[in-house]
Amino acid sequence: MADEKQKRGLFGRLFGKTEAAAPEQPDDMPSEAAAFQLDEGMADALAEAPPAPVKQSWFQRLKAGLAKTSNSLTRGITDVFTKRKLDATTLDELEDLLVQADLGTETAQAITKRLRAERYDKSIAPEEVRQVLASEITRVLSPVAKPLLVNPAHRPHIILMVGVNGTGKTTTIGKLAETYRKDGLKVMLAAGDTFRAAAIDQLKIWGERTGATVISRPVGSEAASLAFDAVTEAKAGGFDVLLIDTAGRLQNKDGLMQELEKVVRVIRKVDPTGPHDVLLTLDATTGQNALSQVEIFGKRAGVTGLVMTKLDGTARGGILVALAARFGLPVHAIGVGEGADDLQPFDAAEFAKAIAGE
Repeated sequence: MADEKQKRGLFGRLFGKTEAAAPEQPDDMPSEAAAFQLDEGMADALAEAPPAPVKQSWFQRLKAGLAKTSNSLTRGITDVFTKRKLDATTLDELEDLLVQADLGTETAQAITKRLRAERYDKSIAPEEVRQVLASEITRVLSPVAKPLLVNPAHRPHIILMVGVNGTGKTTTIGKLAETYRKDGLKVMLAAGDTFRAAAIDQLKIWGERTGATVISRPVGSEAASLAFDAVTEAKAGGFDVLLIDTAGRLQNKDGLMQELEKVVRVIRKVDPTGPHDVLLTLDATTGQNALSQVEIFGKRAGVTGLVMTKLDGTARGGILVALAARFGLPVHAIGVGEGADDLQPFDAAEFAKAIAGE
């Protein structure tokens, strides 16, 4: 059983669903002949009714979400390479374009170096450049595309959520809780954003939705004290997973970062091995500021993995590539919308294809 639990990763159950059987028709269902005896007005209404929306796959939603980033890169590459040979000038222009898309200097230089070696002073189509772009992005991202595993040796496995305001910490917690419950794990949520009543209420709603136990304290309570109580109760109750929310805080506010450090210290008083994961949620629209967030939260709270949200609202989706190249931290999930279903496991090849417009 322990080995089986250890294999379970973030959102893994979503990829093994089977289609539900068609519901049985009630006895009073009209006959086929009767069903076709529609009056003229009803027939006209049905004929004019818009077709039901086609449900998009995750890759289609990802591609649509990254359209701003992809379109910007595609237009730029087309402008640079249409009817021009690959020379020093075009390579410089391409590198500038990639850096402006927040892909990072490391990745931009790797792409131009590869093109220089393979096609210098030769004609090259924009489509070929995009293929190289997708290939290099996949190379950079593949090592960091990792699921979030629950270690059965830890009871509970403690996951601390950190990040600035509005990055989607609570939605991520809810989605994780839902997934772990489906995996048969016993889950506790700790409402560690004690500054905001709305944050506490939101976590309680997720607890009701997922069947997870929620521990909270009155607004204004000390976050570190809540964390201490949550770990103590989770250990006593035999919980498999403890997800601890925290207040959103800017990385340059020293007082708030000291409070976060205290939360980590207090967790370790109860469980010296915890927290076992510290997940930083990032808003893709912040662009280059995400680099600073990862650096400082990493130093102050020991970040172990990333979740990036709001990729659908920016032309700066390339920042995820820059983060991977610089820090090498696992990227567990990405989001392209506000709904829980818009947060999905990170797949490097899919992301690369979507951002390169393939």
